[in-house]
Amino acid sequence: MSKLKYFVQQSWLLLVSSFFFGLLIAVTNAALSGRIEQNRVAKLNTLTKALLPEAERFQPLDADIEVQLPDGSKEKATIFQAFSGDNQRVGWSFNAHGTGFVGPIELVVAVDKDFQKLMGFNVLASSETPGFGDQIKADYYRRQFINAPADKLMLVKTGSAAAVDSQIVAITGATVSSQAVVNIVNTFLTQIKNQMQEKGLIGNVGQ
Repeated sequence: MSKLKYFVQQSWLLLVSSFFFGLLIAVTNAALSGRIEQNRVAKLNTLTKALLPEAERFQPLDADIEVQLPDGSKEKATIFQAFSGDNQRVGWSFNAHGTGFVGPIELVVAVDKDFQKLMGFNVLASSETPGFGDQIKADYYRRQFINAPADKLMLVKTGSAAAVDSQIVAITGATVSSQAVVNIVNTFLTQIKNQMQEKGLIGNVGQ
């Protein structure tokens, strides 16, 4: 009993401090959550417009399209229609995510108005290793996706990064991160495209 009393006497300040600072963090996070979300939306819009420079506005697609993730779970896809100033559709964009070498990777992916060609991707969030995996943000890697067919992509270790095809050349020393991006794009792109075709939102190949 004396040991328990001694422990309480010695640790009460630590316990109270831990509770206080935990509460302070929770309150601060709640107070800033709105601003954090606003910043995230602003970043998403900026990154998407860089992929579709003709776009003047983005409209959420009101359609029930679900993506099955590698772990078997399903989630509703976040898809946007991109329109020019004269209200012509210039493309589509969607959010995509998955797991990289270090942790989660979040992307915004854009395709042309007919959903036949990729217009590229930008990284919304990533914690990949600096100097290696974080090169998924580099232009030389991302350029390989521009104008590639909007179908299943394949990662290769060697080849021409300048070629416009379904083969994506891996980043030297960062094969896992390179493969993660290809997997993420494939998972979301193929399922979204198939379901949009089934719903008549886009045409089938050859139409």
